[in-house]
Amino acid sequence: MPRRLGMLLVVMAACSSGDWYTRAGHDAWFGFRGSSVWARGPWPKIQPSRDLDEVIDQLCPAIIQLPRARDGEYGQEYCGALYSLGDGTYYATYGSPLGTTVMVGPSNRKRCMPPRYVVDERGRTAPIADYHSHPWAPSEMSPEDRQADLQRFMIRIQFDTDCTVMKLVPYVNESRPGEAYVRRGKQWVLIGVIKSEDKRYGRITDVGSE
Repeated sequence: MPRRLGMLLVVMAACSSGDWYTRAGHDAWFGFRGSSVWARGPWPKIQPSRDLDEVIDQLCPAIIQLPRARDGEYGQEYCGALYSLGDGTYYATYGSPLGTTVMVGPSNRKRCMPPRYVVDERGRTAPIADYHSHPWAPSEMSPEDRQADLQRFMIRIQFDTDCTVMKLVPYVNESRPGEAYVRRGKQWVLIGVIKSEDKRYGRITDVGSE
């Protein structure tokens, strides 16, 4: 099979395999409000909990079952949010594939837009974190993921197809360094800090080099 035809078939398969989730979810589970994304919760796949970490631990196994979530260079990122209704219980929104257009092809720069708005018909939402997946492994947080001026909530969660889960606590409006963690078992292990002067560019310092 000629290389060009083979690549075209891969692209067509990748596009068609992701259609059902987007078609079913668009304007129901997620959508655009102007240029920003909204996402609906609670996502039935994620059991709510009064322990935020218990909700976080469910995200990767649920997301990697979605279309193209594990397809590497031709894969799809998904973004969502974690929130409460002021009752001490945490919930997750559906994962949204919406984002800026990226050409399908070999690239480690897949994109989805973290939701700015969380919709839950039961009441007013209080988002605390956004989350997003990467369709390959291993994968660290990119400099863009770590930039302080791109943080909308108190916490950012990222995970890859090996379900290696990372957490960024940026402390955007504080002088203290941002903190990057990795989930190991049921514990968060500090792996690096982002100093105040580096927050704009997301430059991380390994804690072992301090």
